[in-house]
Amino acid sequence: MVTWIEFTNLTFDEFLVTRVNECLNTQICPSKSTCTDTIESYFCTCKYGYESSSGKRHFTDPGVTCTDIDECQNTTRCPPTATCKNTQGGYFCVCKAGFVTMDGKPQFTGSGATCIDIDECQNTTLCPPTATCKNTQGSYFCVCKAGFVTADGKPQFTGSGVTCIDIDECQNTTLCPSTATCKNTQGGYFCVCKAGFVTTDGKPEFTGSGATCIDIDECQNTTLCPSTATCKNTQGGYFCVCKAGFVTTDGKPEFTGSGATCIDIDECQNTTLCPPTATCKNTQGGYFCVCKAGFVTTDGKPEFTGSGETCIGINSNSSTPTQGTFPGHCKQQEIANSFGNISNILTGSSMDSKEESALFLMEHLHGMQLKAYKAVLNQPTEGTLWVESQYMVIKALTIKTGCKTKKQIFKLQAEKEAMDIDCTVITGGGTGSAVIFISYNNVESILNGLFVSKENLTLDEKLDDLQLNSKVISGTTGCMKYCSLAKPVNFTFHHIQMIGEGKKSLCVYWNERFWSNEGCHAIFYDRTRTVCSCTHLSTFAILIASVVLTEDPVLTMITYVGLSLSLLCLLLASLTFLLCRPIKNTSTSLHLHLSICLFLAHFLFLTGINQTEIKVLCSVVAGALHYLYLASFSWMLLEGLHLFLTVRNLKVANYTSAGRFKKRFMYPSGYGLPAVIVAISAGLNPHGYGTPRHCWINLQKGFILSFLGPIAAIILINLTFYLITLWILRDRLSSLNKEVSKIQSTRMLTFKAIAQLFLLGCSWCLGFFLIEFIKEPFRSVIAYAFTITNVLQGFYIFLVHCLLNQQVREEYVKWFKTMSKRTESDSFTLSNSTTHTHVKQFGLHVIDLTLISRQYPFGLNLIPFYLVQ
Repeated sequence: MVTWIEFTNLTFDEFLVTRVNECLNTQICPSKSTCTDTIESYFCTCKYGYESSSGKRHFTDPGVTCTDIDECQNTTRCPPTATCKNTQGGYFCVCKAGFVTMDGKPQFTGSGATCIDIDECQNTTLCPPTATCKNTQGSYFCVCKAGFVTADGKPQFTGSGVTCIDIDECQNTTLCPSTATCKNTQGGYFCVCKAGFVTTDGKPEFTGSGATCIDIDECQNTTLCPSTATCKNTQGGYFCVCKAGFVTTDGKPEFTGSGATCIDIDECQNTTLCPPTATCKNTQGGYFCVCKAGFVTTDGKPEFTGSGETCIGINSNSSTPTQGTFPGHCKQQEIANSFGNISNILTGSSMDSKEESALFLMEHLHGMQLKAYKAVLNQPTEGTLWVESQYMVIKALTIKTGCKTKKQIFKLQAEKEAMDIDCTVITGGGTGSAVIFISYNNVESILNGLFVSKENLTLDEKLDDLQLNSKVISGTTGCMKYCSLAKPVNFTFHHIQMIGEGKKSLCVYWNERFWSNEGCHAIFYDRTRTVCSCTHLSTFAILIASVVLTEDPVLTMITYVGLSLSLLCLLLASLTFLLCRPIKNTSTSLHLHLSICLFLAHFLFLTGINQTEIKVLCSVVAGALHYLYLASFSWMLLEGLHLFLTVRNLKVANYTSAGRFKKRFMYPSGYGLPAVIVAISAGLNPHGYGTPRHCWINLQKGFILSFLGPIAAIILINLTFYLITLWILRDRLSSLNKEVSKIQSTRMLTFKAIAQLFLLGCSWCLGFFLIEFIKEPFRSVIAYAFTITNVLQGFYIFLVHCLLNQQVREEYVKWFKTMSKRTESDSFTLSNSTTHTHVKQFGLHVIDLTLISRQYPFGLNLIPFYLVQ
């Protein structure tokens, strides 16, 4: 062994010769270790993956061995998706079941590698066809599809031993409606409508709660029941009921299927149906009575039914009826039978609903038209025939020789209803040259209500509250229900109720199950009747509808602005007439009361015309407006009368009548006469004031005449006065030169009064024509003219009687000058307060009345003024 000092003194050659390498001895270190030589000695080190039994990293001790280290005890060496495998001196990671390495190798070491999940569901054989495969991290499971469930009831499974069995959904009775049958399928179900029902979308089957089954109206198939029976639809089926005069072969009240039928009842077996003086004749479904030889019916008809008729001797004093009848007992009997059917429908016998009654009725009415048409074709000669009963009037016309002129028009009238039809329409409209016109009584109530709908109408404006307002009529030239014509046919209807304000007539026809206005339009209508022009023949009626009024914003603005201006002008005019002493006379008194009435009427119109929420208040406002506007016209009538008396005095030199005029006529006529008219009107029609839209007179039942009637009378009387006045002035103007100025002044007053009558009176005439006669587009023009002339009445009165009056203008100038002097005087009074004496009494200062009389020449000096201290 060489010491360090010795070592440092050795040369390299000496060192090489002296140093010994112990590691050359392979037995010096145990197996699984490495020998490391040092300068002085050596040491052993266990290889990677091993550790010494002494626990030291480097060792030289004898007996020490190297044992394997279990790296898998460190759980972080492999990812959670892999399993650690220990080896001698090392380890490796193996992916768990359901995972694979990213590079596809079976094992790996180190933190860089990892295991990714295997999608087992790519193998379509893992789950049965009735289940769905769900992949999980490292595995999978199977879930039964909708409509299936596992045999053990578990929600999921793995492996080929388990399968999914079908669920019978039809065990749930709520899946299908009661009108359908549930059909189970593999993994599902479907609903099939029961017999007599069909799906809303027409498909043979459905699922889910949204779809349903609706009843099939089997009665639309006219072959299900024989012609002697009526088909009655039921929920999911139908049954046949024998018509009146027939009975089933088995005696049951109803039947289904083609095997049963209805046989005729021989009513004549009942000997009480016809009187002893008549013979009973049985017909298919009915009967009729024929008077025996030597007897005749009371109405002259060859046959009759019912207990009300009888036969009287030919030699009796009864007159023979002259009305025409349809030829042939059989044809007329068919029509009579139809009368009976209509009677049953109107009285509600055996009808389940109003809709059923209406449809059944319309079928009979259509059958009536064809029967009447076929009957009239057998008439040997041409002409007009008619027959009537309690429920209808039939007017028939036959043409055998053709049309006499190109534009020959025939008018067929049944009671108040009429039809105007061109001759060429009759000769070319059907299988023969004949036309039938029928007016029905008391059937409109059945065809009203749910059969009237805006959805079935073509409208060019907003309408509401549709109701039938006429009798129902029919016309035919032999064709089926809807007959298109080369030339239109005009029908005249009389309204059941008079059309009032905001109402309109619509011409409609029956279109199988509802009323329609296709091909029909009104060419004229007023409050009592409507004339319709239609391009086809069918069953017709008149609908009355409420027009949904839309306010014109321009008219509304004109109304409010104009009335506000008129209120200001009427207030100024009233103050002028009341306070301007130089012009005070009977004429200005009349102007004053006219202005007051118009001011109150316009003010009430602005504030109360739309107060329709409280019905009583609305009626009071309407009555007050009625009174105030009538009072305005009454004072205008008094102006005309006073003017007439004044001009007449110029001619007869009688100046006392005009002086007595005020005391005798002014107040009782101006305020009393309108009050009497309003009181009588309210007594006769207490509900005539107030409408759903405005607080004004109701236009229905002619109640507006209580306003327009007196106005028209006043206008006519005043026109008479003014014409006589102008005639007198014309004579006086040529004979009295010395009074020219006075006459000219009176003539100017006359012209002003005439213009006032035009503005105040004719505007209401425009309103009357706007309501009754004027149609669009002239209706809008008249509406603007009516509004403008009405709202500017106050402005006209102030302009003509105040601003254009020389005396009034002079008083206005004096008043403005006085006001300016008063301003100067007030400033002077403030600087020289000691020159005026103020008397203090009860806490008030009395003003010098002399100063007030100078400052208010219009008569304000009559009013004591006080200033609060």
